[in-house]
Amino acid sequence: MTTAENTAADTASGAGGTFVPDPGAAPLSRMIGAQTAFETKMLLRNGEQLLLTVVIPALLLVLFSAVPIVDTGSGKAVDFLAPGVLALAVMSTAFTGQAIATGFERRYGVLKRLGASPLPRWALMAAKTGSVLVTEVLQIVLLTAIAFALGWSPHGNPLFVVLLLVLGTAAFSGLGLLMAGTLKAEATLAAANLVFLLLLVGGGIIVPLDRFPGAAQDVLRLLPVSALSDGLRDVLRDGAGMPWGNLAILLVWAVVGLGAAARFFKWE
Repeated sequence: MTTAENTAADTASGAGGTFVPDPGAAPLSRMIGAQTAFETKMLLRNGEQLLLTVVIPALLLVLFSAVPIVDTGSGKAVDFLAPGVLALAVMSTAFTGQAIATGFERRYGVLKRLGASPLPRWALMAAKTGSVLVTEVLQIVLLTAIAFALGWSPHGNPLFVVLLLVLGTAAFSGLGLLMAGTLKAEATLAAANLVFLLLLVGGGIIVPLDRFPGAAQDVLRLLPVSALSDGLRDVLRDGAGMPWGNLAILLVWAVVGLGAAARFFKWE
């Protein structure tokens, strides 16, 4: 074997310290991280999604805090509104935004192609959930800053707040994925926006639930957005302890929503 042939053999085997191709999938944690970053960038670059997840909650908080359009009871309006708007932010991102985006990804075959990649399907769902959580953190930071500027004075244990937000995210995420994975994209778009508007009015976000008839109140309090907004309000405005009843409602919605999404979700 000539010197040139020996050098080529050493290079191919890595003996000379030269890069040797080693085809294969990246570690699972790296794949999930990369997909989460991609999903987050796509969401933040979408003007319609930003309108839904950031602009609308911020405008509602400022408008209804500054102008006495709705009677929010005793105390400052922002003390009532801020927890409700935080619940609205979670719903807009985990449910409405995710349902619409995932529904159109399913229609255009994006999910089908991603499902054929080395990234497992459960890991893709984990990446979408991670993207939702990152977006929610940004929303909460922005809305909290606005609320403080409006004179908000929160109370209570931050751990209770985090637990409510996590369970609320799980509940809305499961419902959003269930809708996106079973309906056509156009139907998902219409249904998700309709539900968003209905829950905005009847979920205790802007209008207190005690303004509704007694029978309606009992039903509305069982909705996930009502449980989340009421729980956040109990902790942040009233300084209450662990809101077990609201947590139980959110847990039931999370189990039912995520279980149904896992069972009925169609990738194409």
